[in-house]
Amino acid sequence: MRTIKIKWKMILLLVPVVFLVIQIAGSFFFYELAIKRGEKEYLQKNADLEVSAESMALYTKGQWKDWVASQKFEPMNIVSRDGMQLSGYYLGASMPTNKLVILTHGYLGNAKQMGLFGQYYHEELGFNIFMADARGHGKSEGDYYGFGWPDRLDLIDWTETLVTKLGADTEVVYHGLSMGAATVLMASGEEELPRQVKAIVADSPYKSVYQLFAYQMDRMFHLPAFPLLDSTSLLTKIRAGYLFKEASALREVGKTNVPILYVHGNADTFVPVAMAKELYQHTNSEAELYLVDGANHGESFAMQKAEYKNKVQHFLGNYLNLVAEK
Repeated sequence: MRTIKIKWKMILLLVPVVFLVIQIAGSFFFYELAIKRGEKEYLQKNADLEVSAESMALYTKGQWKDWVASQKFEPMNIVSRDGMQLSGYYLGASMPTNKLVILTHGYLGNAKQMGLFGQYYHEELGFNIFMADARGHGKSEGDYYGFGWPDRLDLIDWTETLVTKLGADTEVVYHGLSMGAATVLMASGEEELPRQVKAIVADSPYKSVYQLFAYQMDRMFHLPAFPLLDSTSLLTKIRAGYLFKEASALREVGKTNVPILYVHGNADTFVPVAMAKELYQHTNSEAELYLVDGANHGESFAMQKAEYKNKVQHFLGNYLNLVAEK
């Protein structure tokens, strides 16, 4: 009888130990999978990221790529608040203007991929354009991905640097895609956001890092968020300096005074359209929601280019004088 009791005590002691080991191992696995800088093979054949052949042709062989290659971008660098060298590219408008768009790319992307939108702003709207490599991407330093949260402060610092360069009367538009959309939304509610930021376009945003990962864990691995996602968040705090729940675009748009145009594909299965709808509903400032039928994640511009451009121009026209820039 005593032997049985001892065995049960050992089992009861081992259960939490085994659970803890699994949590720690799982946290490191998911950190390596999503947060640590490097190639992410699991995304290469992800059905949730599949787009039409026409969209893929635009992304990989579109004329905008030749346009980007032919431009004489001015390389720019700043040091982040935590000491990272960050890289970006500036292109002045063909005619003098005080309009500037700062374009922010998505997860695993790089600055010049936003030339897909940059060509439109530069050639058709007459803007100065700036595109930065987010920390952990492109030529910028960083051994982790910030999913918009530390990046929001980098964005504010880039904005201040560019306003100093171009003048205090500069009118700034933020235009972000996916992670870049979350970045501009996370910056939108910050008290130190420069007054020159007049409007935001957020294409395919998620409402928080925690909710994005919770959705992906369920969809890709059929796992509940708690407790594994919470332990991964703690590891991310130790290694990258942020918690998943604090990285909330939803909370920030509830404080913002900057007008926001939300764009999302109704067929997006990577970041569900419900997130954009909730962001729109909770936005403190003037906001519009533009949904594109049949578009998957980040595919809206490719599927409805003319309508997309018209929506953006009409929205920006409410807050900036675009007539003289056309």
